[in-house]
Amino acid sequence: MKNKTVVIVGGSTGIGKELVTTFKNLGSNVKSVSRANCDITKQEEIDLYFSDINQVDILINNAAINYCKSIEDISLNEWNSVIDTNLTSYFYIIKKCLPLMKRGSKIVNVSSIAGRSKSLVSGVHYTSSKAGLIGLTRQLAQELGPKGININCVCPSQTLTPMLERSMTSKQLSELSNNIPLRRVAQVNEIVKPILFLCSEDASYIHGACLDINGGQL
Repeated sequence: MKNKTVVIVGGSTGIGKELVTTFKNLGSNVKSVSRANCDITKQEEIDLYFSDINQVDILINNAAINYCKSIEDISLNEWNSVIDTNLTSYFYIIKKCLPLMKRGSKIVNVSSIAGRSKSLVSGVHYTSSKAGLIGLTRQLAQELGPKGININCVCPSQTLTPMLERSMTSKQLSELSNNIPLRRVAQVNEIVKPILFLCSEDASYIHGACLDINGGQL
């Protein structure tokens, strides 16, 4: 990973923050995209952010927002906000990065167990966005394979991040853990390490995959 240019979208907290630290320690040139420096729901801000980047070796799309509401309580604005952040922004960021990538470059999208099945801590907008991200990844695998650019996604289950802690009380978190075969939620580093693997040359023949990291939840 040394001297590689790594773009991490959603790098200010949780999994993204740990990825930024890890890649910096590996000697990578890290570009961390966060709310503080770029509104990823606005095309013009994405254009401006990438205007001085000449090469991208690794792109990790990790940004996400979530509101734990039933469909009756979700407004159209909230639906659009979640879809724009969790899915549409990835589409446009990938489009911006592809001309800056070469054979051997890597893309990892962070989806969710919610996109695989359902979620106990999210709304239909979040689940839909994460399911869409799996579809985006698999379709792009067909398009990018001939160019030698690997794209995969990971599907973590509940992970002890600030977003999860905002979504659940301690009692709810304990009840959730009891329904997971490993009887606990994931730690951030348990999601980061598989992402690092997918970014490495050891994963050069893994393409279009959706890696479940879910403690045994089916």
